[in-house]
Amino acid sequence: MWVFLNNSFLSVVDKAPDPANLVVRARVEGHIEAVFPDAKVIRDASGDYLFRAFIPRELVAQAMAEAVMGIGYNNFKNSIRDNRYHDACSRVWGVMSGLQPVKPYSGRKSDSNYDLFTQQAGRANRRGGRK
Repeated sequence: MWVFLNNSFLSVVDKAPDPANLVVRARVEGHIEAVFPDAKVIRDASGDYLFRAFIPRELVAQAMAEAVMGIGYNNFKNSIRDNRYHDACSRVWGVMSGLQPVKPYSGRKSDSNYDLFTQQAGRANRRGGRK
C-alpha cells in the first residue's frame, strides 16, 4: 500500500518474517520516523527502498487512522511544506490524472454521482465544514 501523507511517503507491505509486523518502507530519510517516531529504521541500498522498518500491524493501522482523523486541509498538495516532496507528489498527481476519463478542470462532468458529490461538498464548505 502506498501512503502519501503531507510529511511522508510510505510503502507498506507484508514482507516481515513475523506476520504480526508489516514492513514500512521509505525513499526519504526521516519519512518513516515522521509517522513512527520510535521505529528502528534500517538503511539498506540492496532493495528498491533505501529505508525500512518492521512495525506491528496494529501500530500501522492506528497511525493511518490518526492521519485520516487529522486531515484539516482542502488541498493535499498545498499542505506539503517540503518543496522536493511537493514536486514529486505533483508529478504523481499528474500521472494519475491520466487514468480518469475526463481531464481535470476540463469543465465536463462525467456522471451524476460526480455532480452529487461536488454539490454536497460545496454545501458543506458553505456551512463552515472543513475546507
